Amino acid sequence: MIAGDGIRIEDISMAYARSKVLDKVSLTIGKGSVVTIVGPNGCGKTTLLKIINNLIQPDHGRVLVDGCPVGSLPAHRLARLMGYVPQGHKISFPFKVRDVVITGRMPYIPAFSSPNIEDREMTEQVLALTGISGLADQPYTQISGGERQLVMIARAMVQQPSVLLLDEPTSYLDFKNQISTLKMIKEISKRQKVTVMMTLHDPNHALMFSDDVALLRKLNCGREGNLVAFGPPEKVLTPKNILEAYGVEVEIMEMKGRKILMPL
Repeated sequence: MIAGDGIRIEDISMAYARSKVLDKVSLTIGKGSVVTIVGPNGCGKTTLLKIINNLIQPDHGRVLVDGCPVGSLPAHRLARLMGYVPQGHKISFPFKVRDVVITGRMPYIPAFSSPNIEDREMTEQVLALTGISGLADQPYTQISGGERQLVMIARAMVQQPSVLLLDEPTSYLDFKNQISTLKMIKEISKRQKVTVMMTLHDPNHALMFSDDVALLRKLNCGREGNLVAFGPPEKVLTPKNILEAYGVEVEIMEMKGRKILMPL
């Protein structure tokens, strides 16, 4: 694992065809923190995660992870450094859940070799950590969408990454499992010193489970810069900033010591 100090996103801009999605986004993310990216559809949340993971190249700017520009890292080294869970994932062959998870060990397995005892033990540990040991022998194609989401998180965690990128990790999950999954992600970050960057639709979830929040807005009407605010959740997710990003008026209510955003 490369020594360093988390993630630095420096002046990132990105356009698809003639449509600019990201403009002058800069963030500094401390090692072992949980950072949530929120904002309306089309504001560049997923694009930013893909740039961090070196899946697409920005038009301007750069990303450094643990002190190294991601574009300079060999693919196998980047795969050890980062775990990535996209929104959509399709596996048509009925592999057992255990076999899907163990594919996350591929960056550590030499070519033409099979998983060894250490790889298998790590897989069992992560299955337990993510609470899906009971699914281990079930076909991936026969479990629910929410369970598949947990399998993908487990597959990313078995890579032993120092950075975990999650694009809508609560997709397909019911309310109970949304909360338990977000609690699990935060616990993993703290216990294993993993830096987590995730996108979420619900600002209230970001308020509850993040160390810092990056609030983005869509680029339209000739506006420059789509980072509205970045920092502690209670300082970023204010009525003024929510109105700026979403065009929705909210008020902040406090219940049992917790703040909640309520639409007006």
